Amino acid sequence: MTLDGSAAEAGTARGTDAPSPARGRKASRRGDVRAGYAFLSPWLLGFVALTAFPMVASLYLAFTDYDLFRPPSWVGLENFVDLFHDPRFWASAKVTAIYVVVGTPIKLAAALAVAMLLNMKHRGQGAYRSIFYAPSLIGASVSIAIVWKAMFIDDGIVDRIAQFFGAEPGGWVGDPSKTMPMFVLLAVWTFGAPMVIFLAGLKQVPTELYEAAAVDGAGPVRKFFRITIPMLSPVLFFNLLLETIGAFQVFASAFIISGGTGGPADSTLFYTLYLYIKGFTQFDMGYASAMAWVLVVVVGVITAILFKTSNAWVHYSGDNR
Repeated sequence: MTLDGSAAEAGTARGTDAPSPARGRKASRRGDVRAGYAFLSPWLLGFVALTAFPMVASLYLAFTDYDLFRPPSWVGLENFVDLFHDPRFWASAKVTAIYVVVGTPIKLAAALAVAMLLNMKHRGQGAYRSIFYAPSLIGASVSIAIVWKAMFIDDGIVDRIAQFFGAEPGGWVGDPSKTMPMFVLLAVWTFGAPMVIFLAGLKQVPTELYEAAAVDGAGPVRKFFRITIPMLSPVLFFNLLLETIGAFQVFASAFIISGGTGGPADSTLFYTLYLYIKGFTQFDMGYASAMAWVLVVVVGVITAILFKTSNAWVHYSGDNR
């Protein structure tokens, strides 16, 4: 009996020392987690140093008086009060709002129209797609903004063509009533990115739906509104969200075409351009930081509204609503 007890104790001791399968799995998971964080560490360091820390710093500066040459001094809500009493702030907000409300839908409509044309079977599809997408690769660059300005200035190519058809001479750049159409045209010209996304979405629409609709006597317009739009609603929502956020951030073209002033008559004073003027021309970094955080809040609210209202018109596969 003593021997049996000793053997049992020895077996228990060996069982305690031997690694259990559950313990081995936990150790393996910990190793995977450490490896994952090791691979993520460059991005995490970049995010903290280049995004998180500057955002926190700008939030602090928004409540200070800071001109880059003296230490910031706390002023509380003074920057925000001054901001909402600034006529140029409201002018920049108006210009940006018009650009977002007018330019974004037109750009998406053009992108969808061209995507539907490219979705048809014809020769040279790849070449056409490349041609239509090419402007998006360079549309936001400084060089294109310079070319665009040269096209629309007084006696530029656009002005000459307009005069040929009987229009009065005078460029679009110096006319406050024509600057916004010029920027909208530039935005529409760079519809390549949403076009490619729309084209990918169109490829996922089952052809059987169109065939069944044709049997029922549906025409092209009815097919578009009853099949294409509902099936593309997730893609449409994605493009609308990205393009709306991007429209609020337009800067390079406004800076180049207006010469960094926002003229004439503040007709090209986009929000981000005025933010740049306050921060890097007038060196009022506290005011500029306040403007930046107002923009963050506005874009966040609009994004939340888009997500909230998407439940009424965005239809996903398997959605039984």
